Amino acid sequence: MRILFLGDVVGRTGRDAVGAALPRLRTALAADLVVVNAENASHGFGLAPDMARALFAAGADAITLGNHAWDRRELIPYIAETPRLIRPLNFPPGTPGAGSVVVPLPDGRRVMVLNAMGRLFLPPLDCPFRGTAVELAKHRLGGDVAAIVIDFHAEATSEKMAFGHSFDGQVSLVAGTHTHVPTADHQVLPGGTAYVTDAGMCGDFDSVIGMGKTTATERFWHQMPGERLQPADGPATICGVLVETDDATGLARRIAPLREAGRLAPAWPGV
Repeated sequence: MRILFLGDVVGRTGRDAVGAALPRLRTALAADLVVVNAENASHGFGLAPDMARALFAAGADAITLGNHAWDRRELIPYIAETPRLIRPLNFPPGTPGAGSVVVPLPDGRRVMVLNAMGRLFLPPLDCPFRGTAVELAKHRLGGDVAAIVIDFHAEATSEKMAFGHSFDGQVSLVAGTHTHVPTADHQVLPGGTAYVTDAGMCGDFDSVIGMGKTTATERFWHQMPGERLQPADGPATICGVLVETDDATGLARRIAPLREAGRLAPAWPGV
C-alpha cells in the first residue's frame, strides 16, 4: 500500500496549493490513501466545513486536526456527522467527533487513521499514549486493517519520538504535525513503523511558521500582542511523506519526503 500524508495546511495559499495539486499527486504517486492535516486551513486557525469538503473533493481520504480544532465553531456540528474528519482522540469524553476512523478503500482493504495530541507546551489533555493504546487494541494491523496511520500533533520533539518508539511495530506510520517545519529524520524504526518528527506544512515558507513575518516578528521584539496574526500569502510549498507498506504485515517498507513548489528545496519520493 502507498500512503501519502500531507502536513498542516495553512491559510488560503496552502488550501489552494493542496486543492490544485492533490489529484495529480495522488495519480503520480499511485497513492492508495491520502491523509491531510488541516487544522490551520482557515486563516491559520481552525477549519471551516466548506474547506473540509473541498479537501475531500480534491482527494483526501481523511482529515486530521489539532489544538485549533474548535477555532471555527461551525465545525462542531459538521465533525459530528463526518467520520473521516477526526480530532485528537485524547480530548475529554463527550467532545464532538472521534479520534479515529477506519477508511474503506475501493479495493476492499480498510485503513485505520488516528489523531492524537501531545501535552508538552500544549493544553493538558488526557494521556495520548494510553488513549492510543486503547484505540489500537480494537484492530489488528495486517488483519482486519491493512494499515494504521497516526497523526501525532505535538510541540516537543522528545514527546513525538517517544510516541513513535512506543508504537513501533504496531502501526504503519507515525507522522508528527504542528511545528510546521519538515524534519529530516524520516526513517523506518526497528519494529517496522515509518516515522517522521514533523511532516512540515503546506503553506508559504517566507513567513514565521506560515504566518505573516512582520507581525509575528514584532511580537518577539516587543512582547506585546499587537495585530492579529494573518497567514502569509506567497506561493506555498507542499510538504509531506510517502510511505510504502508490506501487504502481508501492514508495516512500512520505506518512507520518503515530499516537497514541491514554493521556497524549499524540492524532494520527490519516486514511485
